[in-house]
Amino acid sequence: MLTVSLAALLTLSGTAACTDRIEAGLPVADAVADAPAARADLLRIATWNLEWLIAPNAFRKLAAECVPQGASPGARKRSIPCNVADRLERSEADYRALARYATELDADVVALQEVDGADAARRVFTDHDFCFTRREAVQNTGFAIRKGLPHRCGKDLESLSLNGRVRRGAELIIFPGEAREIRLLSVHLKSGCARRPLDDPGEACRVLARQVPELERWIDAQAAAGRHYAVLGDFNHDLLEGQPPARNAEGAVRHLWSEIDDGDPAGARLVNIAFGQRFSNCHPGQNYRSYIDHVVLGGSLAAWRVPGSFIRQGYEPKDALQRKLADHCPIGVDLRPPP
Repeated sequence: MLTVSLAALLTLSGTAACTDRIEAGLPVADAVADAPAARADLLRIATWNLEWLIAPNAFRKLAAECVPQGASPGARKRSIPCNVADRLERSEADYRALARYATELDADVVALQEVDGADAARRVFTDHDFCFTRREAVQNTGFAIRKGLPHRCGKDLESLSLNGRVRRGAELIIFPGEAREIRLLSVHLKSGCARRPLDDPGEACRVLARQVPELERWIDAQAAAGRHYAVLGDFNHDLLEGQPPARNAEGAVRHLWSEIDDGDPAGARLVNIAFGQRFSNCHPGQNYRSYIDHVVLGGSLAAWRVPGSFIRQGYEPKDALQRKLADHCPIGVDLRPPP
């Protein structure tokens, strides 16, 4: 893995090219003081929602029987909406572009969302192993793990799916059996409640509110066991707009971050790596206002974070116009585990 300072990027990539990225509003990884030769002791973790990433043959079969808007897929466990079939059949050039961004991200572990398993993921991550939830549906959560990194796939967090209504969580264990073992959870929570409080009467917020206790149970179990852990993924919710009371007067969950970041048990105090970071869209054509993809570190793991290593990897404007990439782009951070 290699992360370089802005000065090094200017040297390696050309001053004009990097200046163009900055002027276009595209992020460049924050500078890290270490020289490239000193990077071997770092672990880069990231998250990336790849927007209905499906291998070509599987996509064509699903597209032939797509589900029209407003219709039900019925008993079918695998289906895609017709609007996805119409706009997201990716070409080989699209996959190559995504693979190039994966190479530039240079992460050791990437939490993935909206991926139809290893066959699809392998088109983007060419030198990785994979762990995915064992759900039959097309959209799965999982991980891409750089080959050679000691790991073990964990169990699906099925309770997060609310009896199959929404997506499961995927667990990964890095450095299994070692003192520096890390537990990671990849999540893709219910969409449609990005900035409203969870006690909003809308259906999406009600479903998301039901997922919160299941997520908190996983966090609390890791903290109680004294583990190093993190939750990464598409929360479909802005966690950074203040920290008001977790619950309303009736005791219902109101604010997701305050509910999970309660410090109980000891070790359940959390760190969101995007806290204090300027928000940037994936490319100039987007007009989102805040992060809904997050990397949340448990207290002991946060102590391993390399200062200034927050990563937000945007897309080149030309790629965003010409290629079918994804409506999300990666965020990540560097950790320095003990030897």
